[in-house]
Amino acid sequence: MDRFDELAAFVAVAESGGFARAAARLRSSPPPVTRAIAALENRLGVRLFNRSTRSVHLTEAGLRLLERARSLLADLDQAEKEAAGEASTPTGMLTVTASVTMGRSLLPAVMGRFLAAHPRVSGRVLLLDRIVDLVAEGIDVALRVGQLPDSGLIARHVGEVQRILVASPGYLAWRGTPLAPAELKLHAIVAFTGLMPDRQWAFGVGPAADRVALQPRLEINDGLAAICAAVAGDGITIALRHMVAEDIRSLRLQPVLEAFWPAPVPVQLVYPESRLVAPKVRAFIDHATPRLRAALQG
Repeated sequence: MDRFDELAAFVAVAESGGFARAAARLRSSPPPVTRAIAALENRLGVRLFNRSTRSVHLTEAGLRLLERARSLLADLDQAEKEAAGEASTPTGMLTVTASVTMGRSLLPAVMGRFLAAHPRVSGRVLLLDRIVDLVAEGIDVALRVGQLPDSGLIARHVGEVQRILVASPGYLAWRGTPLAPAELKLHAIVAFTGLMPDRQWAFGVGPAADRVALQPRLEINDGLAAICAAVAGDGITIALRHMVAEDIRSLRLQPVLEAFWPAPVPVQLVYPESRLVAPKVRAFIDHATPRLRAALQG
């Protein structure tokens, strides 16, 4: 068994959690898988798994090896496809992740048009309000907001997003238009919890940003529902600018306290760095970038 076979056995055991399940995944039997892991551990001089009668768990050395092994196997697979003349054709399952709010407002249309243009690709969208490890969780592309930390990810800038305050004309005619952030305390606030943590409206930039503590009349954990409540006249709400651009144009909503809106923050498509980027990933990045830029501009 060569080194790539050993790595394939190692990844299969790590991901399936057992030698028998790994053997079934590899269409083999447990003894060859066990021998492959033993050979790999002997050559490296470290133990990769802690074994018990019921479970198999990666050691620290195994955890360090797993990401690199996945990357090497993916590169090998891509190289073989390239040699077979398949590298230029997007194929396979494309998994894209984003936060719930950003993904719900931007990804369905983009993904739908991409799949229509590439019939050999299937798509999966994961809307998660947490930062995921793309390599560890097998995700191809992420839509992320804000400055990115140093990482092994490649980023494509697609625009900016801004948190703003809006209310319906009817509400403002009834309660008046606030002229300073402190006056928000006198108004009915519809708080979208995803953008107003700790019941605070932050304006300014960075750690020195000023904050106004509020007592919302209504709290909602979904951005679109909060916007609907504002359109209905229930109060002032916080929203991402691109999500209410049409409501503002059609006069269903009016901007509030524009002079105090925080600065826009960047939005990027990110994907793991690799010597051979999968055609489906390259094609999606090229397809999504202009469409996301247009959508974020409102």
